[in-house]
Amino acid sequence: MSANEFDVIIVGAGPGGYVGAIRAAQLGLRTALVEAKHLGGVCLNWGCIPTKALLRSAEVYRNMQHAEQYGLKAGSLDFDLQQIVSRSRGIAKQLSSGVAHLLKKNNVTVFHGSGKLLGGNKLSISGNDVDQVLQGNHIVIATGARPRIFPGLEPDGKLVWTSKEALIPKELPESLLVIGSGAIGIEFASFYNSFGSDVTVVEVMDQIMPVEDREIAEFAQKSMEKQGIKFHIGSKVVELQRGDNRVTATIEKDGQRQSIEIDRVITAVGVTPNTEEIGLDVAGVKLDEQGFIRIDTDCKTSAPGIYAIGDVAGTPCLAHKASHEAIHCMEQIAGLSDGHALDKTRIPGCTYCYPQVASIGLTEAQAKADGYQVKVGRFPFLGNGKAIALGEAEGLVKTVFDGRTGELLGAHLVGAEVTELIQGFSIAKSLETTEKELMETVFPHPTLSEMMHEAVLDAYERTIHY
Repeated sequence: MSANEFDVIIVGAGPGGYVGAIRAAQLGLRTALVEAKHLGGVCLNWGCIPTKALLRSAEVYRNMQHAEQYGLKAGSLDFDLQQIVSRSRGIAKQLSSGVAHLLKKNNVTVFHGSGKLLGGNKLSISGNDVDQVLQGNHIVIATGARPRIFPGLEPDGKLVWTSKEALIPKELPESLLVIGSGAIGIEFASFYNSFGSDVTVVEVMDQIMPVEDREIAEFAQKSMEKQGIKFHIGSKVVELQRGDNRVTATIEKDGQRQSIEIDRVITAVGVTPNTEEIGLDVAGVKLDEQGFIRIDTDCKTSAPGIYAIGDVAGTPCLAHKASHEAIHCMEQIAGLSDGHALDKTRIPGCTYCYPQVASIGLTEAQAKADGYQVKVGRFPFLGNGKAIALGEAEGLVKTVFDGRTGELLGAHLVGAEVTELIQGFSIAKSLETTEKELMETVFPHPTLSEMMHEAVLDAYERTIHY
């Protein structure tokens, strides 16, 4: 091969692209990775990682405010917003550098520029003083997604923010409106509320966190309302009037309108796939009705030799979904036959607000709608010794089983550290575990994980500690 010829060319270096590049190189494929901005993509640089750093600061601050409950005296408390932001940015930079090291270690050739399909097996790269054409036996599109923008709600970077501006505030807004209550919106609402902003959330659907089980979402909403966050459910923002340093938002529900004045607005109403200006039409790559690239179970597009993974290839738009697709795609390209296609019912979802929310599989309502005769188990944090010892006795673990076969259909959690606990249910679903195996599993004591066991037992009227 010449210097511009590769077995695999991947466009986009987010959690799909860079993971796929490393796996392809491990499999002996000569691999090129094309990235226009940052190694690690939005997730690592402006999404998952920096937001978790901010939320960790909020968690520590919140715990310090309640030090006396643990027999501790913390003295006067204060915070430095710029130090909080600086720590978050430093962590993102550290991990981006780590990705660069991993790519070099695995002999992946990195091109810094924008990639565009030219048809056949060719791709042009432009920008950052690069202008050349690559040729690849296989080309993988991993260009991700960007915040969705609605007319009249366009961000300006000053008064109306996307998640990017919300990550690097110069000062704490006294009042904040968050449009959208998905994971991104709720996490920012939780962060800013923790440091004293007066936060209002508007959600067009009839519950917050619309993809979650309704019971869990309502539990989380009540907890957040006790913390001071205000919610407008089944409502939409129809107008933003921008002043010099304030915004007046008009909120509509059931035809009735009201206005509120706030310092800043965060738009968090979903994402749009990055499919423009990458030559999809030239290459013959088709999109689905939502505008995502259409793929089959092996990530193949409608064009021979071209694949798509991650956010650009459809929901759920999650980093771990992108990474899983990347590995599966590369193993198929390499000719491995034992890989399993992605089963979306086995993808866990996590929201790192306070309290945390995590889930996998079908909600209770979805299971019933699909015709299952369900058995539902519940166990409250209040019945768990470790949760009480941690001072985190507010929460709930919920399990949904097929009453006929014992198959675990879904699990839904709200409370401390549930974003870690959910992986236990993820493994259970991957192994096609039934209620019998889960009941017979030995859970360590004292741990939060015991609530997972009890929620299974409760579905079959065998719970012990509540």
